Amino acid sequence: MAHHFDSRFVTVDGLRAHFVTPADATSGNAPAVLLLPMITGIGEQVREFAELIAGETGAIALTWDPWHGKSSDDTPFEELHELHAQLDDETVLDEQQRLVDYLTTEHGVSSVGVIGWCLGGRFALILGARDPRIESVVAYHPTLPGEIQPHHSIDAVAAAADIPAPVMVHYPGKDSLVPRENFLSLQAALQGRDTDAPTIIHLYPRAKHGFSDSRRHNEQVNADAWAMSWPQTLDFLRTSARLREPAV
Repeated sequence: MAHHFDSRFVTVDGLRAHFVTPADATSGNAPAVLLLPMITGIGEQVREFAELIAGETGAIALTWDPWHGKSSDDTPFEELHELHAQLDDETVLDEQQRLVDYLTTEHGVSSVGVIGWCLGGRFALILGARDPRIESVVAYHPTLPGEIQPHHSIDAVAAAADIPAPVMVHYPGKDSLVPRENFLSLQAALQGRDTDAPTIIHLYPRAKHGFSDSRRHNEQVNADAWAMSWPQTLDFLRTSARLREPAV
């Protein structure tokens, strides 16, 4: 069932965010999904992702803004890459947890899932490990580089072992930023968790990093990976929210 929705930018505890609310969402009963963007920030495509989630699952969709107003809509990628190199893990986590606070306190949502792409995929794993309120985690081609970056104070692979919630990972086999051994380490960490929560890992053998970005769909392997992964992601988010609904 398609849901009508309201889509707008909001300010949450001093943070700019994008907020999509289904028209039939009931306060205290609706699930929510926190979106953690790729390097584009809250660009047009990420806003579309949020609207698709709200429209197709009925979940409230709130998007963290890594660049505090800038995005690929109006800022060159060279500048966005420079901003990326300045991200501090603990500062980012504080911002994301403030957004979760907003969902749970202001809207009383029934469950909170997190989905991230690229740099946001890495943070989805870390947030899922750090915040027990996160009840499902989706990481699209998470950026787990071969060498630890100077601005990375948290080992995302090690953190993944502590995620208590269901996790879905989409990994492209031709990821030029994430060595195969890093993906295998992530897989081992998730599958070795001491939890009943499932781990679902999808490998797209010939797809490339960032295959969810429509600008890369001129390569059919990327377009095919996205077409295969997205419906399953939506089902995962829907099912995770239903599994966590409070007993009546």
